[in-house]
Amino acid sequence: MRRILFLLVLLYATQSYSQQISVSADVRMRLEQRDGFGTLSNDTIQPATYIAQRTRMNILYKSNHLNLKFAPQNYRVWGDVSTVSTSDVGNALHEAYAEVIFNKKFSLKAGRQEIALDDHRIFGSLDWAMQGRSHDAALLQIAADSLNKIQIGLAINSNKESLFRDPYRISQYKAFQYIWYHGDLTPNFGLSFLFLNNGLAIKNGNLEEIEYSQTAGPRFLYKNKRLTLDGYAYWQFGKLQSKKLKAANYALNLLATLNKQFKVGGGVEYLSGKASNDTDVEFKSFTPLYGTNHKFNGFMDYFYVGNHANNVGLIDYNFRIIADINKLNLMLKPHIFNTAADLVKNGVTQNSYLGTEIDFTFSYKMYDYVQWQGGISKMFASTSMEALKGGDKDGSNYWAWLAIHINPKLFSQELGK
Repeated sequence: MRRILFLLVLLYATQSYSQQISVSADVRMRLEQRDGFGTLSNDTIQPATYIAQRTRMNILYKSNHLNLKFAPQNYRVWGDVSTVSTSDVGNALHEAYAEVIFNKKFSLKAGRQEIALDDHRIFGSLDWAMQGRSHDAALLQIAADSLNKIQIGLAINSNKESLFRDPYRISQYKAFQYIWYHGDLTPNFGLSFLFLNNGLAIKNGNLEEIEYSQTAGPRFLYKNKRLTLDGYAYWQFGKLQSKKLKAANYALNLLATLNKQFKVGGGVEYLSGKASNDTDVEFKSFTPLYGTNHKFNGFMDYFYVGNHANNVGLIDYNFRIIADINKLNLMLKPHIFNTAADLVKNGVTQNSYLGTEIDFTFSYKMYDYVQWQGGISKMFASTSMEALKGGDKDGSNYWAWLAIHINPKLFSQELGK
């Protein structure tokens, strides 16, 4: 009798609540040749050629009151382990979270998860990198109505379970708290605001303390059938390495649709820096903390992709020509780079012009779940770039790549039907 009652309750539950489980795959392989990627090459070194691969499985459960996601992945460079290796260091858990939906306005999402806000400048999923980026965090999500939403985020990091505080050894933040608002004020105009309190672990004698800096600012997006205009202004303040931090980041971008096939646009971005001969102890260089920085300031990753921190800053003038022809997308995007503060080497102030990078990319959608992508980029560097990065401005300084993305939906089932 008890078994029958249990089965009846279970049947009622599955029929009363909308439930769905879906499984998809993300398999991508990218061939790259680098000769001056991230920094200038010279004639004493050879280009790097390799193939990197991501294999990720996305398992998603959705119901009226609960969402679950589990995304194990493997990241590898072809040949990084022996063909008879018994272990593989590239296995990881990209996402593993639960989202409890209290009602139509409130939900709590906690666990390992991507955090991507607006255009990914401050928080981004870093999907370009094979490993991606995800955080151990809790997000309270509030939908005031269909046009306004708020997200409150919290992260507290530790090395392991311990009886007393163990100094945090991972090279990232110790803790953060943020609040993000986005509102669609009109059908064509949206406005966001972010306030991030970012905590880094520092050593004070034998004790560990958390030192906080703040990043705050708005972003807007205006869009109609012919024109897309967006911009942002972020300021950083607080403390960094026990010193005062005062930095800024401004950007404005315009994209015009000429017809169904062609778009043209341009933009400018300013990231503050500190002059090489500035003896002030204050930090003045802006850092785009957890964004998808490959998306910005050129695809060759000369700036803010694991580099160019606490430096002379950057002014990036960029232009775009985009063509969509059936299943083929083409883009040509030049960048003109200048320092935001004086670059001084051996007592001589260098010209602010660093160089021009030209990026060409294509993507071709073969099937709904198979896409080819590729590109070639060239850096035309100046003597100032040599002073900043080292290497040879007259070297090859190019990057070429070809990738295939395979993203099939493997399974989808409405439970209880």
